Amino acid sequence: MRNVRVYQDRELLPPPRREGRTAIYSDAHLVRLRLIINMLERGYAFAQIKEMIAAWESGRSLGEVLGLEEVVGASWADEAPRAVTVGELRKKFGKQFSPSNIKRSIELGLLERRGRSFVSPSPQLLDAGAELVSLGVPLNEVLDLAEQLQKDIDHVAEILVEVVRKHVLTRPVPSDDEIPYYSDVLQRLRPLVMSALNAAAARSAERVIPGVLGDKLVELLVNTGKPGEAS
Repeated sequence: MRNVRVYQDRELLPPPRREGRTAIYSDAHLVRLRLIINMLERGYAFAQIKEMIAAWESGRSLGEVLGLEEVVGASWADEAPRAVTVGELRKKFGKQFSPSNIKRSIELGLLERRGRSFVSPSPQLLDAGAELVSLGVPLNEVLDLAEQLQKDIDHVAEILVEVVRKHVLTRPVPSDDEIPYYSDVLQRLRPLVMSALNAAAARSAERVIPGVLGDKLVELLVNTGKPGEAS
């Protein structure tokens, strides 16, 4: 209830209808509330939400609002979260699965506690971390890497999205077309951002791996089979 009052104070949610001392909220309030919560969870500021809502308040149908809510609220992840037990995590990370590393993993959003077990929001990241540990990288350094990687990816994603905001979302659009237009942009933005990030990561790996590991590989090839060397 406290959050509802905050949204009303910020003019995001209209006041309820009053019957005596009873506040009555309609289905329209519920739709608006769901939209506000979804947008806040995805990092939109109150001012941004207010501007978007203001554009709908005259002549917008419930279907249009729900359609935009579905686009805004849709997950960008292709993978589904996966439940993992303590036993599975110990098998993956061994003795390094310590209380301090558990706490850090939760703080980074790599694990979520569910009673006595956990949920991995990104099983692919979890498996990649386990593979690095199996290669001999300490788990605390894997967590450092995960934190830095997320910051770097956030920065690149912000650059991509800012370009779209600057050149696409600022152009004049007839009021009747605003919601379909923004919905279409958001739907097209997801595969665009993911394709750009994946392609750039592949090209970077192709350039960086030989530079980092090339000398060691050459050394191994040169030394392999040298007569008189101990095997």
